Amino acid sequence: MRSGPTLRLLCAAMAALALVAHASPAGAQERPALDGAASAIVVDARDGTVLLAKNPRARRSIASATKLMTALLTLERSRSSRVFAGTDYQAGPAESKINLRRGERMRVGDLLEALLLESANDAAVALAQGVSGSREAFVSDMNARARQLGLRGTSYANPIGLDDPGNYSTAADLAALARRLLRNRRFSSIVRRPSAELRSGSRPRIVRNRNELVREGVPGVTGVKTGHTGTAGYVLVGSAQAANGARVVSVVLGEASEAARRAESIAALRWGVAQYRREPVLSAESPVARAGVELRSERVALAPARDLNLTLRRGQRARKRVRAPREVEGPLPAGRRVGTVDVIKGDRVVRRVALVTTSAVQAASLPQRILHSPAALLTLVALLAILLGVLTLVWRRTRVGGGAG
Repeated sequence: MRSGPTLRLLCAAMAALALVAHASPAGAQERPALDGAASAIVVDARDGTVLLAKNPRARRSIASATKLMTALLTLERSRSSRVFAGTDYQAGPAESKINLRRGERMRVGDLLEALLLESANDAAVALAQGVSGSREAFVSDMNARARQLGLRGTSYANPIGLDDPGNYSTAADLAALARRLLRNRRFSSIVRRPSAELRSGSRPRIVRNRNELVREGVPGVTGVKTGHTGTAGYVLVGSAQAANGARVVSVVLGEASEAARRAESIAALRWGVAQYRREPVLSAESPVARAGVELRSERVALAPARDLNLTLRRGQRARKRVRAPREVEGPLPAGRRVGTVDVIKGDRVVRRVALVTTSAVQAASLPQRILHSPAALLTLVALLAILLGVLTLVWRRTRVGGGAG
């Protein structure tokens, strides 16, 4: 069933705190070997930095992880409120499905939940036909989108993930695709749910998440998608978020069992978030620059307008780039914005914070302005010269007048 937004946020926060507790102290966990996976990867969900990898570019069958591309195309090309009709797809007895009848009408939003939670193959085919007009056209669109995204180790032969020599991907490509999808609020909201109710269609249906990490409430886990076929083995694309802001994506391919898939995914995600720490980068109490004051001898300190803490990987450093004037003109109150400081991780500006004066700046006095202004000084000299001339003229006339008497 759908839960309220407040309850979901509370649960997510509690899970994130629990994940950090499992992962502490940061970096103390042993690096997971991931011996059971044929290939695997752990990446930073924000910038894609590879934290751990095992044969990350080996091309392998990926089972229902294929449905991640099916979901991406649907999210990009259709609205949740649209209605698609069921197709004549005949699912086998062992296939995951919602028993969508031919011609049965269901909203795209519900079909996406069936696709991503129940991993329903009949929902995948209905979406493919509804988005592109036919399964064949949709597969062509899947491959075109993979090329656009630079997923060079990926090829699709169907929208479901059925075993086919032409349907494969890599751990690295799946991590990149998952990162992109997790930026979509609709997608990220679906894949973190244990279950959902589909209210459109000919009857209500309950679908449950096949991702055991989400279904079992493993702390901090936020998705994403499982898969299994005879050729692919057991597959899991996972994601996790910690209270310190760390977000990671993991992929394990070719596991021998669901238990092995679960254990190695948990180990990878917990190790991943343990590689991060929360650190103070800027403090409103610590000036980062000083500026001169026009026509005055003092200088004013410039500090960030607010404190800033960032989540950083172990060994990662944030750089600061200050943009501040060499000189300011008073009067200015304390706290007036006069510049900025950029905080940079890698080669990317991640925050921009205002620089403000830490104390009031007084205006220059009239004598200071005169002494420091050539034009004003020349005017003063000219006025003094005129005044001196007038006084001299008066004095001379006074003398002449006195002598005549």
